Amino acid sequence: MSMQRYELEAWLGDDHGLAEDQLEELLAQADGINARFDGDQDRAREGLTVAYRLMRECPTAVVADLAQRRDAARAAELDALAGLQQAAITLIERGDATESGFARQAGVDRMTVRKWLGK
Repeated sequence: MSMQRYELEAWLGDDHGLAEDQLEELLAQADGINARFDGDQDRAREGLTVAYRLMRECPTAVVADLAQRRDAARAAELDALAGLQQAAITLIERGDATESGFARQAGVDRMTVRKWLGK
């Protein structure tokens, strides 16, 4: 579904700082972004935000910011996985959880839980 100009302008707000040709370019990019992310509104919004930022900010700074966010997300994922591994070991050894039940609750597959348990 194509984004309408009024929708883009509502999303941007009154103080967007874009020239007419930039608005048209961003509107064209919005259609590609929406198609690329096929209904995933969060990812499409992020794509549109970056497209807008690239029009208003130094591209090098935008990419550096995105790379830093990705590094932070990876670090957070590794920390969470370490915590989940410890929780699996503790809860399963104590008999408070089963491998499959813990896997479902933690959002990982049972083989991952078995690996964490050294099996």
